[in-house]
Amino acid sequence: MAKVTMLNMAGNEAGSIDLKDEIFGIEPNQNAVHAVVKNILANRRQGTQSAKTRAEVRGGGRKPFRQKGTGRHRQGSSTDPSQVGGGVVFAPKPRSYRYSLPKKLRRLAMLSALSSKVVENEIIVMDEIKFEEPKTKEMIKMLENVKAGKKALIITAEKDYNVMKSAANIPGVMTAMVTTMNVYDIINHGSFIVTKDAVEKIEEVYS
Repeated sequence: MAKVTMLNMAGNEAGSIDLKDEIFGIEPNQNAVHAVVKNILANRRQGTQSAKTRAEVRGGGRKPFRQKGTGRHRQGSSTDPSQVGGGVVFAPKPRSYRYSLPKKLRRLAMLSALSSKVVENEIIVMDEIKFEEPKTKEMIKMLENVKAGKKALIITAEKDYNVMKSAANIPGVMTAMVTTMNVYDIINHGSFIVTKDAVEKIEEVYS
């Protein structure tokens, strides 16, 4: 088991915690991570783009100019894609980009992402993160104390309104629960800040 030093909100050592190797100590599978990140981004696409084909644009009732004698190329309709104001060839239409991946692949990618944070020393385990009320200044101070990077992902075991609101206005800082975190957010943030309770819940969920 990997042993990681825990910190408190002041940035001081608050003991240590053992991380299970089967969750935080596997050999990261980059192919699995890439596949899941690609899937997450595809599922986030709105797919609302749309353009009109030559059958949908206005016009095209009669031949725009005579066949011969104008010096222009012959044309039978003003809706032709080659004409100004004409339709679009293979026009994009609203569609869903969603697709699913096997559960085992998604699990492997999550374990790979978690393990990569340990390998790269980007995991910061906190004994607890607790605020009496939402305070952005207090959150900024805590992040400075634990030497978090500009992009940090804070994971809590349960929904904590004060923590969420305290981090909401800080650029590059994001909060999530164990049940809502995903591979893309873990990879996309340099510092992975997780509470002791959240570590226990992660090991419970993915054991």
